[in-house]
Amino acid sequence: MIKGVHTMFYSSEPEALREFLRDKLGFDSYTDVGGGWLIFDLPEADMGVHPTDPSGKHGSPAGTHAISFYCDDIRATVEDLAHRGVEFDGDVTDQGFGLVTYFKMPGGVRVQLYQPYYRKGGR
Repeated sequence: MIKGVHTMFYSSEPEALREFLRDKLGFDSYTDVGGGWLIFDLPEADMGVHPTDPSGKHGSPAGTHAISFYCDDIRATVEDLAHRGVEFDGDVTDQGFGLVTYFKMPGGVRVQLYQPYYRKGGR
């Protein structure tokens, strides 16, 4: 049986990105699998499937995937992360499914942060 999802970031600055995840985002539960390679235990996860747009104007092309972080209160989370030194590259916007912004991580990684409008755990 599948027990969860394992996500991966590829970075030109892996050590700095691991420190960022641990120190800036506060992911303090992890396993060092050797050589400083940290595998972070996250509190929860969800997964979505989005359609592609053949014109390429909206969304990502088929075969791609994305990693986002979500929260209950995006404005409070942005404020907290900004105080920790996280750099955001845009304002919070309403995208219909929730409130969204993006932040930068070491190695040129850009990640979405959102506050979903949908109820988690429901059917």
